[in-house]
Amino acid sequence: MTSLDRRSVLRAAASAAAAGALVTGCDPTRDQDPDAVRPPGGPGPSGAGHASPAPVRAARPPTRVPGQPVQIEHGPRNGRAVALTFHGRGDPRMANALLGEAERAGARVTVLAIGDWLDEQPAMARRILDGGHELGNHTLHHRDICALPAADAYAEISGCADRLRKLTGTIGSWFRPSQTRRATPLVTDLARKAGYPHVLSYDVDSLDANDPGAAAVQRTVLETVEPGSVVSLHLGHVGTVAALPPILDGLRRRGLRAVTTTELVT
Repeated sequence: MTSLDRRSVLRAAASAAAAGALVTGCDPTRDQDPDAVRPPGGPGPSGAGHASPAPVRAARPPTRVPGQPVQIEHGPRNGRAVALTFHGRGDPRMANALLGEAERAGARVTVLAIGDWLDEQPAMARRILDGGHELGNHTLHHRDICALPAADAYAEISGCADRLRKLTGTIGSWFRPSQTRRATPLVTDLARKAGYPHVLSYDVDSLDANDPGAAAVQRTVLETVEPGSVVSLHLGHVGTVAALPPILDGLRRRGLRAVTTTELVT
């Protein structure tokens, strides 16, 4: 993608955001009705209907790290790597633009996809994996999982796992709970039941879901990141796309590199 193409994507994304057309990742005040189940087979990135795609090359299976806590917030502090993790939902044009920026800088990221987003945008699973990135589970409908009864919470975890398995052959590398930084013991147990040895938290919150602008996102990340940090970011926000290149440049200047979460902790 040329610089002109990237600017066009950002302008289109900004126009969509102004029109209220973009769905945010982890801002619970902007979520749609959490009980509304979107059926598979919805419009693809072009807006046209689609047939179920052939399975992509298999994603990594759930990561197990002996000696690490069940709930992982960061990796080793004595290394030179960080993990940029993205809550996966939003306009696929922005997702593609963001992944492209990461790849141009030689970075690899972890996308924790929301299951109903994968129903609408199944091609994004292939795009993420083909770029060398990591794919995981961020629940089926992005409900407040820690407030749900056990059966409903398990359905949120296992429902997204089913989508990932259908599209990639595995349930994905990580599970991250929705609308919370840390999982309750119940949700941790349910994640383990669904096949995830660890729950992925984070130690740096970019606050990009509040749309503070690219400069604020960049500043928040670079002022708080440390070696081993797991950074929480979101797809579907134009400011995040614009902030990513200077964030990656700032990490590079400190001798840090962005890797997948599995690479960070293993």
